[in-house]
Amino acid sequence: MTTAAGRPASAVTRAAGAGRALALLLVLTGAAGLLASWVITLDKFKLLEDPDFTPGCSLNPVVSCGSVMESDQAAAFGFPNPMLGLVTYAAVVCVGVSLLAGARFPGWYWLTLDAGCLFGVGFVSWLQFESLYRINALCLWCVLAWIATILMFWYVTAFAVDHGFLPAPGWARAVFAEFTWVIVVLHLGVIGMLVLTRWWDFWTS
Repeated sequence: MTTAAGRPASAVTRAAGAGRALALLLVLTGAAGLLASWVITLDKFKLLEDPDFTPGCSLNPVVSCGSVMESDQAAAFGFPNPMLGLVTYAAVVCVGVSLLAGARFPGWYWLTLDAGCLFGVGFVSWLQFESLYRINALCLWCVLAWIATILMFWYVTAFAVDHGFLPAPGWARAVFAEFTWVIVVLHLGVIGMLVLTRWWDFWTS
């Protein structure tokens, strides 16, 4: 691809649109994260108003959304984490809708989106560790946000690698082109195994 002046476009300025599959994935994962953030935010406000309030997803000693919401980790940046989700997941939905409408974004835009997804997957990974080994409870709405974030991260990364926005060796490009779904399944599978083994006695009792 060349610029209007006839010069080859660099990776950061070259524009690219996404196929319908990636666009829909961004809309759906962004909407899932937005829904989770919205419900958690509402329940958090109810907890602040009434300390005896029990969120609907507090089902047992392990699946206990209230325990997670009342933890220090639930406000890692000095305000409730889901408020950050309300902004970021809404932005992802907007990107997905724009792509469905035929928008094309330059390389720097895709790299910025991927960097945001990388921050998101790093943040939820930290929250997963804290939930399993510090708070000792799971929040189902948080789990939904974890899954959504992991999906968008790997598929946006695969897109960036496939289009040359993110430098990668040939073997890595081939893996992302054909087996992104395998990476996602392995990532989610590891989390599932950690959850299963962490409370094995509880699940099997």
